Amino acid sequence: MRIVLLASGVFANPTLRWLAQSEHEVPLVVTQPARGSGRGRRKTRTPVRALADELGLEALEVEDVNTSEFISILRALDARVGLVIAFGQKLGPELLSAMPGGCINLHASLLPKYRGAAPINWAIVNGEERTGCTVFRVVERMDAGPILSTRWTEIKPEETAGELHDRLAAIGVDAVRAALPMFEGNDLPEGTPQDDALVTRAPKLKKSDGLIDFAQPAVRVVDHICGMTPWPGATVQFHAKDGRWEKVAITRARPTEDPIKPTAEPGTIDARLFVAASDGFVEILQLKPSSGREMIWQEYVNGRHVAQGDRFMTSKS
Repeated sequence: MRIVLLASGVFANPTLRWLAQSEHEVPLVVTQPARGSGRGRRKTRTPVRALADELGLEALEVEDVNTSEFISILRALDARVGLVIAFGQKLGPELLSAMPGGCINLHASLLPKYRGAAPINWAIVNGEERTGCTVFRVVERMDAGPILSTRWTEIKPEETAGELHDRLAAIGVDAVRAALPMFEGNDLPEGTPQDDALVTRAPKLKKSDGLIDFAQPAVRVVDHICGMTPWPGATVQFHAKDGRWEKVAITRARPTEDPIKPTAEPGTIDARLFVAASDGFVEILQLKPSSGREMIWQEYVNGRHVAQGDRFMTSKS
């Protein structure tokens, strides 16, 4: 089967590598244009473009896939279906009808839960016990099309969004592998309609979403830290009793199993160097000062002379 891949983010790379080795044919990989980044605004290819080049596949960087010029290119490819993964552009109705099978999308959640740009992060933040990947037919409403295949996995304790991202990217290959044979006949698969009553949202993350609030229960604090790592980062200010302070990103933490309830204000560090939450304590494992490298908690304690009564405080400044 001839399949056009429309993808940009690294989440798509395991599927692209599988497609290149499969019985399917990929006449074109479509991706976002290279963007400037870093001090020199050096343009960097998308992860998908870099892998397509490595695999020797034809790739095209397109600013807007809904133009008549691009849709003409797409129609001429004689592809059966378009596969969309972490692409970054909305597909209009003319593009969706440009191939006989339309387009399908690999999404990193168990739809209809967590429609939107950041499903992995919000699933962790909200304390979900499991998540997965869904392949669905693309319609004009975002992430709302009928479901063709799903694969699920349990979210591991203290698993970060970055770690879960990589696991789901690999799991997604199997979901795509299961969906593609549905397009080999003359008829298109109807799929299973999504239940709109079960829809939850996963909006795009902002830097401010990373701010840690130790006034939450300890488990929710840790879920938040895990869900915001590595981006936008789970940030808070460390304040020592002698007036020193700095911004840090906590990258690893776990709730303690201590039955002792905190009596100090949330964010206060106790004699065991645990941090008070609303109902218990959080054990910091790793963190990164804004002006330094990531380190284990004991390194930070030694270097900053962290002591009982110092605090982690949320600040939007």
